[in-house]
Amino acid sequence: MPKHGKRYQEAVKSFDKTNLYGLEEALKLAKENAKAKFDETVELSFRLGVDPRHADQQIRGAVVLPHGTGKTRKVLVFAKGDKAKEAEAAGADFVGEADMVAKIQEGWFGFDVAIATPDMMGVVGKIGRVLGPKGLMPNPKTGTVTMDVAKAVEEVKAGKIEYRVDKTSIVAVPIGKASFDEEKLKENAQSIIDIIKKAKPATSKGQYMRSLTVSSTMGPGVKINPNAV
Repeated sequence: MPKHGKRYQEAVKSFDKTNLYGLEEALKLAKENAKAKFDETVELSFRLGVDPRHADQQIRGAVVLPHGTGKTRKVLVFAKGDKAKEAEAAGADFVGEADMVAKIQEGWFGFDVAIATPDMMGVVGKIGRVLGPKGLMPNPKTGTVTMDVAKAVEEVKAGKIEYRVDKTSIVAVPIGKASFDEEKLKENAQSIIDIIKKAKPATSKGQYMRSLTVSSTMGPGVKINPNAV
């Protein structure tokens, strides 16, 4: 077990870790306990009653948070011709074709999100085994394989985030920074909560939202009552 520092230990004492809090109170506690010297990210973690091994119980998608994430994300677009120009005009940080594939094959990963036009997927597929494990492979389900590259770039810059259930049935998503006021965090949190609720597979049995926790980068997790959201 990793040993936590004095700041973390003090934060744990500031609330009851066994209690289930309402969303507003939990967010307030997470903000109060974000005491690092940098602006910590606030994250929601859902434990869902799904079996990710089954294709029909995969929870995956993307959502534009009302107030963004507070982080500037670098966008790489695989496109050519007019679509490449559209991506550049929309604010893409990097645009290219095979040249970018070669750069990534050499070990470069100076971007946070990759977008591609459908005709470029044959080229991008060459680095699928590299991008996939890092969660960077463009995918139609998250809107990152599209002909409307300008819109895709603008959405990412505006705060679009991707969410995906992992093999332990957890979905973890950032909802902003500790410097955000509580109302902005609440609205961002509620938007992703609503999306996750609507994504419940018809084949999921029993309680769907098993647990919900909010935490800052360096702070302890605060449990939220999943039945109250």
